[in-house]
Amino acid sequence: MKRLVPLVTLMTAACATAPLPPAPGINRDLAAAPFASLPVAAIAPVPDDWWRLYEDPVLDQLVEASLAANADLRVAYANLDGARAAQRLSDAARLPQTTIESGLGIDNPANQPSASGNVPTTDYDLAATASWDADLFGRLRSAALAARADADAQAAAMDGVQVAVVADTVQAYVDLCGATGGIAMVSEQVRLLELALRITNSQLAAGEVSPLEVAQAANLVATTRAAIAPLEAAQANARYRLATLAGRPPADARTNPVTCAAPPRLRDAVRVGDGTALLLRRPDVREAERRLVAATARIGVARADLYPRVNLGGAIGLLSGGLVATASPLVSWSFPNQAPVRAKIAQAEATERAAFAAWDVAVLRALREVETALAAYDAEVRRNRVLIEASDQGQAYAHRAKARVRLGDAAPLLRIDADRTLAQAQLALAQSDLAVAQAQVALFRALGGGWRTDKQPLE
Repeated sequence: MKRLVPLVTLMTAACATAPLPPAPGINRDLAAAPFASLPVAAIAPVPDDWWRLYEDPVLDQLVEASLAANADLRVAYANLDGARAAQRLSDAARLPQTTIESGLGIDNPANQPSASGNVPTTDYDLAATASWDADLFGRLRSAALAARADADAQAAAMDGVQVAVVADTVQAYVDLCGATGGIAMVSEQVRLLELALRITNSQLAAGEVSPLEVAQAANLVATTRAAIAPLEAAQANARYRLATLAGRPPADARTNPVTCAAPPRLRDAVRVGDGTALLLRRPDVREAERRLVAATARIGVARADLYPRVNLGGAIGLLSGGLVATASPLVSWSFPNQAPVRAKIAQAEATERAAFAAWDVAVLRALREVETALAAYDAEVRRNRVLIEASDQGQAYAHRAKARVRLGDAAPLLRIDADRTLAQAQLALAQSDLAVAQAQVALFRALGGGWRTDKQPLE
């Protein structure tokens, strides 16, 4: 015991001088300012299952299928399992490590010239060993904290994949509905313009119009019909995306196609919440915060190497027929040359500063993306209202032009120009309807909704 007194004194003194470094404070003022007050936004909590606000059963099924079988999510789940296994490994390293060993040997006297007998003998050895890292200076404790933070960061990264999968699924469905609605609208325009072209040809045969009016009407039909092919390509592309997001080959989209008529719309203003809730919800912000905690903990791992490492070990067993017990405390200490250890500490501190800056970047990026998406959504909604008015005026213009041409009060070219104006206005309105739905999805993606998780405060 007297021999252990100096060792215990040294360890106690070192414990008093090797505290774990505190994590740097997080500047919550970054999220103090509210979001822009716009008519399209409501200061209400963002729902977890935000896609259900559209009240579309087909969309609900598509999102559930993507969350159940998406390939990117399977990768994220596997990475999370690996991070949690590393956490369990770090926690287990703080516990005593035990090993049981045994051996069996046979001594043959015939192989020994001096042996007096010829009866073989056997030797059976059994031993149990135990070792424990006392972790007096927090090396293992800091490593376990870092591993736990890494696992939390990986969980946040998986949440980010879920947000992306949900948003991509809704985006593909919106694109599909927009393309389908656009095809129906343009096809109806082509049908009406072809009818007008046949009437114009009849008038040409009767000598009421010139070939100029016929050429103008035919040009309008061809120009309008040309808009169908890109819409069909967009429709097929959206179906292929929906299939792959659900973990199925794109060819399945041709055998079992998803159908819808028009882009889904929200009945009420978008719920955006506030900045503080955003930082608790956005996966990339939570991941950056966990990376910062892990980097801070690893400073403690590096700093613990400034002090002695104490490992208590012992063994007991039956060796050569007798009971043997040993105890051997092992002390290792990189002293007096501690330059490598201090270099590791400086490296860990630099990593922490970089992680802290990365957290600031994630916060600022999250706030900017929400404000940008909110402004784009508000602008598109206002543009959509103007285009609705333009479409109504285009219909009135076409109706009056047809009446005047029918009464002989205007040239037939006026009716063709009115049809062209109406077709352009309706196509622009259909494109704007799609853009409004896309802006909604972009806003929800920026808000970070799409999964359920415990809202824990930032550390």
